[in-house]
Amino acid sequence: MTLDFSTRKKHPDKGLFYDFLRNSEMSGSSPFKMRLVHLDLKGAPPKVSYLSEVFPLFHALGANGLLLEYEDMFPYEGHLRLLRAKHAYSPPEIKEILHLATLNELEVIPLVQTFGHMEFVLKHEALAHLREVALFPNTLNPHEAESLALVGAMISQVMELHPGARWLHVGCDEVYYLGEGEASRRWLQQEHNTKARLCLSHMKAVACHVLARHPATRPLVWDDMLRAIPEDQLAASGVPQLVEPVLWDYGADLDVHGKALLMEKYRKCGFLRLWAASAFKGATGASQALTPIEHHLRNNVQWLRVAARGPADMLQGIVLTGWQRYDHFSVLCELLPVGIPSLAVCLQSLLHGGFAEDVKARVENFLGISNLETTDFTGEGAGSFPGSDILALVTHVSLHLRSSVDALLERDRYVTGWFGPYHRRRKLIHPVMVQHIQPPALSLLARWSTVVQELEAALRRVFYPDAVEEWLEENVRPSLQRLQALLQDLREAASASPSASPQAGQDP
Repeated sequence: MTLDFSTRKKHPDKGLFYDFLRNSEMSGSSPFKMRLVHLDLKGAPPKVSYLSEVFPLFHALGANGLLLEYEDMFPYEGHLRLLRAKHAYSPPEIKEILHLATLNELEVIPLVQTFGHMEFVLKHEALAHLREVALFPNTLNPHEAESLALVGAMISQVMELHPGARWLHVGCDEVYYLGEGEASRRWLQQEHNTKARLCLSHMKAVACHVLARHPATRPLVWDDMLRAIPEDQLAASGVPQLVEPVLWDYGADLDVHGKALLMEKYRKCGFLRLWAASAFKGATGASQALTPIEHHLRNNVQWLRVAARGPADMLQGIVLTGWQRYDHFSVLCELLPVGIPSLAVCLQSLLHGGFAEDVKARVENFLGISNLETTDFTGEGAGSFPGSDILALVTHVSLHLRSSVDALLERDRYVTGWFGPYHRRRKLIHPVMVQHIQPPALSLLARWSTVVQELEAALRRVFYPDAVEEWLEENVRPSLQRLQALLQDLREAASASPSASPQAGQDP
């Protein structure tokens, strides 16, 4: 039986649970009480209408929360309005997203970057003076009072639309170039000052700001900047009493023993709760178009092993990250609909302790896929889940578009033998060769144009126009333009006077 998610739009108050997913299964058999799906909205943010379709699926698969990384999709107001993207969600849309999450029993944790990955803020000329290093927009200068005021204002606006949030993620990962700014260099020359102390000082200031204004909200931080800090320094900083670290590792060969030791270190430092972070997409290449499910399955299974070996009762939950860009300036990686089969595999594996045959059958049932292939991309049967048409078309394009154009331009004997770069530049061709080259080239272009039109229409139902344009320009247009250029050169060569010819050689 294939599940029909369309019924949820007609009856949003009914059927939020699937009868065959018992409540005990939803909470009791996983070591992770909270299972959050991370939506990285800094690239290809979905329309709210699409979120209304996939939230029921997230819940059915075993998720009970969302980590919403808004970045420039949040509707900042006042002096922060310049941070908004062109298609930023409106306040009513944010409220609708939260309402949809509540309907599907998904607890929302907003994420506001407050230290590293501040490109979407510090790229603006009006705020560039707050950069740690003047040339780079990555990192906030922690010495400027205006820096804390800035992140405080961002947090206030986000929390205003998320009243009652139990957690707020304040980022603090990959704080590149920390200590390299002029103010930091002067500060580090003073006795006992270190980069670790500088990092902890800013984390503490941000956390204290959150707790002073929102005492019921617990700050979360990514843990990578904490890992190398000695235990005594971490313990003495006061940070462990203020935040909950999220230990992230997206590797398929994650070091289970090392992670268990790290958890024990954090416990000794005074952290009361820890979170894990795996990945279901967006962690295997900045320009990755198709999701390698096997990689992400192995990553999540490794986190199950970490949970079994780490300190008992410390893990609050796991975040299944779904990165859409590696940073604000990078290209798009796998689109959300493309990553949904991987998300399904990972969530169900976390829920049931692995990916046995019965779990595989459940995932196939949820997605409407007859035989889910986790080890390669060759299976193009897309299923019936929301966005499955995008998965099918993206898979087809990714596997065959460039290769089919390459086959014609680089391996076809007529193109390579009679219309290579030398002939194309000089618009020279034997008239009979036009009949060998033009028909297959026109046919190939027509076939792909039809596919791309269908894909573009599917993408526009889910994403905003700028994201559609970006994905097509990166993944489709280069190949089509090569094909169109061949045909244009062919037309010009065919219409040119045949008076010129290559130097004497064997007749074609």
